Amino acid sequence: MEAQWEYRAVLAVDIEKSSGRGNVALVHNRATLRALLRTAFVRSGLDWGACVREDLGDGLRVTAPAGTRKASLVHPLVPELAELLRDHNAGSPGPSTRIRVRAALHAGDVCLTPDGEVAGAPLETLARLLDARPARKALQRAPRTVPVALLMSQHFYDETARHGYEGIDPDTFHRVGFTLKELTTDAWLHTPGWTPPREAKASARKAAGRRRERPRGDSQQVNKASRKGVVHATQNGDMHIRVVKEG
Repeated sequence: MEAQWEYRAVLAVDIEKSSGRGNVALVHNRATLRALLRTAFVRSGLDWGACVREDLGDGLRVTAPAGTRKASLVHPLVPELAELLRDHNAGSPGPSTRIRVRAALHAGDVCLTPDGEVAGAPLETLARLLDARPARKALQRAPRTVPVALLMSQHFYDETARHGYEGIDPDTFHRVGFTLKELTTDAWLHTPGWTPPREAKASARKAAGRRRERPRGDSQQVNKASRKGVVHATQNGDMHIRVVKEG
């Protein structure tokens, strides 16, 4: 089979703070995440067997089959995964086996190689989304009962969440910007079951504007004038000029 270029939706998930738990927990949690993600796909009516699945060490990248409706990867897939993770964590014997994940969604033309792998620029963008600070920060700030922080590309948002398709509330997504390596872009953050506090951008702009303003009140200038005089001028009000003759 020759390499083929096809438009595909791509998903990546990564376990939060997976390092430092030891090899036994790492292997266990990888297997658990794969099983829960598979169940979420099946519950969402998505063909898990037709997906290309690639290991990310402490996560997984999934390339959906051609023709997959992208909105279905937002709903019902993300809420299903969040519910499965909450149930798992509630019954987990300890912190080492509790799983919270960052997730990323993107879509574009990818290369399906003869050996069954996937390559292309959309996967680079997906990797940056998965590792971006807004998703990391959101998961850190969220209550421990919130197991998923999803960051989707502007392209994916434009074709799914913004339309408010069944089960998707656009108000639960908010725009964030980030720069990571060569990518500077806007994306859309979603944390099922929790709404992060919005940054007070307007207040920040006002404060910056106040800092740029000149100090209020009168100020005085003393300037050399023609014919060897001195001009005394008061700004921000009436100007009074007095000529002082020398000698």
